[in-house]
Amino acid sequence: MNQTSTLASSRCNTESGIWKFSEILADAAVRERWEKVRKYFFLRESSYDMTTRCNIRCDGCYYYEGQKQFAQCNENPKAWQELMSQEKKRGITFVVLAGAEPSLVPRILETCYEEVSLGCIATNGFIRIPESVGYRIHISVWGNDRTSLRIRRAKNLLLKQLDNYQNDPRALFVYTFTRNNIDEAHEVVKMIAGHGGKVTFNMFSAPVGYEGNLRHDLKSLDLTRRVMLDLLAQYPENVIYSTYNAVAHTQPSGLHQIYGCSYPRMNPSEDIGLGRSFRQYRADLSWDREKACCVPDTDCNDCRHYASGSAVVTARLHRHATQPDTFRSWLDYVDTYLAVWVMGYKKSDNLCPEQVEPPQRPE
Repeated sequence: MNQTSTLASSRCNTESGIWKFSEILADAAVRERWEKVRKYFFLRESSYDMTTRCNIRCDGCYYYEGQKQFAQCNENPKAWQELMSQEKKRGITFVVLAGAEPSLVPRILETCYEEVSLGCIATNGFIRIPESVGYRIHISVWGNDRTSLRIRRAKNLLLKQLDNYQNDPRALFVYTFTRNNIDEAHEVVKMIAGHGGKVTFNMFSAPVGYEGNLRHDLKSLDLTRRVMLDLLAQYPENVIYSTYNAVAHTQPSGLHQIYGCSYPRMNPSEDIGLGRSFRQYRADLSWDREKACCVPDTDCNDCRHYASGSAVVTARLHRHATQPDTFRSWLDYVDTYLAVWVMGYKKSDNLCPEQVEPPQRPE
């Protein structure tokens, strides 16, 4: 039970309405959540394309844009073991394994896990990843099976995913909202929940040069937010999300315009944070700082990707630590991010059910 009412009734420290951090932490529930999430501030991520191969081909796939798709695959486990060893020495503590389709190279996944124990794999779920790989597994869902057949050229994909990962604690289904599948979300989440699965939400973010009809508009953004919040309320045991996640990712502007992106592609600074540490390796184990972001070749102006927000929003602690509701919303977001990405982390109840708008980005 939190003490928000007590905190809200106390006097702000300045005429501008900005609170001291100590005043915000006077709420016992807020302080407890702060202590919970700050233990994970040691996480330093980089991402890795495991292979250029894929067993399905999706409309709007970011991977098959740009030059990374033409990299010469290095599928030598020894080379990957050496890379991961070097990454640890560089201070990387969390790896995101993606690319085209990581499940096609299970031995390399095992090699990475043997070297770096914290991480996540982004997969289409068509092939089950061996239990010997103890990473969080994100299984992409783009609608019901009718939509999957049309958009992803894969028949009965959701049924296949649910069968592959039934009762698997690693598994998290990631429902990507496009402009055209919003009305399918209730059907899909009900099905996942019926199988005891966990689900979180992503927003389709157009690749550079994308001209298809999946890109969001103002109407679809508003409707998506309402559906997200409805599903969060309806399936609290299955949906890993928060009100502030829904607010942050359904704004008319993308994440970079609102928060300022921390990834090297949009961040010239190499002094601290992701600008210094983050690398996005291609399947040949090369990397290019000018291209390095969590979802390369995404149109930055349209980026509302859940992976981006996990770093971009969470990095803006000081911007959120000015008001009780704003900070509680940020804590909900960080708590969600950790539950989504870190194996074994358990999400707590959200602290702020109100729709708090993101703080303004400094000029």
